[in-house]
Amino acid sequence: MPENKTSKPQYIKKEREAMIGANSKAPQAQKGMGGPRGVITEKSDNFGATWKKMIAYAKPQMPATVIAMTCAVIGTIISLIGPKQIKKITDLITQGVTGTIDLDAVTATCTFLFILYGISWLMNFTQHFIMATVAPTISRRMRTDITNKTNRMPLRYFDSTPFGDILSRITNDIDTIERTLNLSIAQFITSIALFFGSALMMFITNGVLALTAIAASVLGFILMSVIMKKSQLHFNRQQRHLGAINGHVEEIYSGHNIVKAYNYEAETKEEFSRINRHLRDSIFKSTALSGVMQPLMTFIGNLGFVAVFIVGALLVKNDAITYGTIIEFTIYVRLFTQPLQQLAQSFSSMQSTAAAAERVFEYLDEEELSDESEKTRTLKNVKGNVRFDHVRFGYNPDRIIIKDFSVDIKAAQKVAIVGPTGAGKTTIVNLLMRFYELNSGRIYIDDVPIDQLTRENVHDLFCMVLQDTWLFEGTVRENLVYSKENVTDEELERATKAVGIHHFIHTLPHGYDTVLDDKATLSAGQKQQLTIARAMIENAPLLILDEATSSVDTRTERIIQKAMDGLTEGRTSFVIAHRLSTIKNSDLILVLKDGDIIGAGTHDELLAEGGFYAELYNSQFEQN
Repeated sequence: MPENKTSKPQYIKKEREAMIGANSKAPQAQKGMGGPRGVITEKSDNFGATWKKMIAYAKPQMPATVIAMTCAVIGTIISLIGPKQIKKITDLITQGVTGTIDLDAVTATCTFLFILYGISWLMNFTQHFIMATVAPTISRRMRTDITNKTNRMPLRYFDSTPFGDILSRITNDIDTIERTLNLSIAQFITSIALFFGSALMMFITNGVLALTAIAASVLGFILMSVIMKKSQLHFNRQQRHLGAINGHVEEIYSGHNIVKAYNYEAETKEEFSRINRHLRDSIFKSTALSGVMQPLMTFIGNLGFVAVFIVGALLVKNDAITYGTIIEFTIYVRLFTQPLQQLAQSFSSMQSTAAAAERVFEYLDEEELSDESEKTRTLKNVKGNVRFDHVRFGYNPDRIIIKDFSVDIKAAQKVAIVGPTGAGKTTIVNLLMRFYELNSGRIYIDDVPIDQLTRENVHDLFCMVLQDTWLFEGTVRENLVYSKENVTDEELERATKAVGIHHFIHTLPHGYDTVLDDKATLSAGQKQQLTIARAMIENAPLLILDEATSSVDTRTERIIQKAMDGLTEGRTSFVIAHRLSTIKNSDLILVLKDGDIIGAGTHDELLAEGGFYAELYNSQFEQN
């Protein structure tokens, strides 16, 4: 990871201020999250363009979706025949007031009406069943694509993006999309079919009443379009502020001990409140604007009822229509205004989904690592010769860290890399592992440029122990074996005994089968011993140790150092250490300062020179 970053509290504050700054009216010019870490940038409020992407993405599930929508439309159309039958029943009853009611005709009509509504229910049930299958399938594919995308992303992206924001896209954003696909899309299609179908049936029934009802609804459409345009921007902000608050929580609580140790609780609370306040504001504005639509449509619908009753009463008085027609038309007006309310609700949900989908597609469209499918060259039976040839690199193009690094390392040599903080020690091994690509120059393993090998092949050549230990929720055995296959119990015990943690493992409730989770209390040193044992089990031809004993006590360090001597024997190894006493027996010590090698040789040779290395070494032991 890049070195020489700003101290954490100050860095967090700047980051959050940048996030909240996006709530201003002036949109930012940057794209997505590619600018300063955590900056929320305004995206276009192109509702249609995002949904076109969504439809294209869901193409494999489109046949099932079309079937579901067809069922929804058929069910809706069938339900529109119902009012005609109700009109018929009403007219039969009205005629029977002055004579005899034709019960056979009423029974036949009611039976037909029952069959119609039964078929309509079956179509709607089929539609809901299909969409309940399609929506989770699409969301599962999205999560899979994001996970696969993450594996193809360069580490530069994660240097500038809070992990919580990425997690928010996988969880909150995709959950929002799934809910809408499962509920709102079908409702939207059904509402469209019901709206136009009922409008057509109203014109067939009576043109004057139809015009009366529609005229009252035109105002609703105009207001709905205005509200949608205004609220979409706030839905976008809502999703982005949600990602920001997730990033803040993940970052602060993962470093909770540091926050407590530096008495930073008050500032942290203030920062959280500020982000939370802006999230609340964006949620309020988006919800308030979209929430206006449904009561507005209800009012428009009621207005339509009033208008229809007034005009209908005049038509009945003039014998232009029957009472049955009024009953029929009243039902059609209800069916006509009902989708207006449903459309308002669906649009609100679809707007939120558009904002969520935009963030997901934004991530999926980010620049990936270069494709290496055409590379067929592989390294096997590696000797371990490594050569850096005029390597130049910077995490940012305008800030070069490694300026002109050249060194020739022979097979099986133990190479120590020392220097002050920020000299570029960890950067060297990051480049060796191809975590980052060089600005210029080349790195060779056994005279083969590593850029001609796939990253997977390069990673297979190394076992690595980092300063920051990492264990996942699983058994001790699973954490030790990790990606290695066919590891025997003897190999496990040999590695754990070598690093001095075998006895501790047997004190756990289930030994090697004990699950390491939040309830399992391991010290930092024990975690580091496990990761070192993991590297020993990996048994790759090259080894990288980045401050591998920084979290253990002196006695354990001696045990591990002995194990390391055995581990480094016969393989090329790179050791980064601040405690120079641990690398005195190295075959070659490289002294880095400001990205350049200012000294190289054995421990005794560098001490004899009396240069920068001697100053570093003597400063650690001056009391002795």
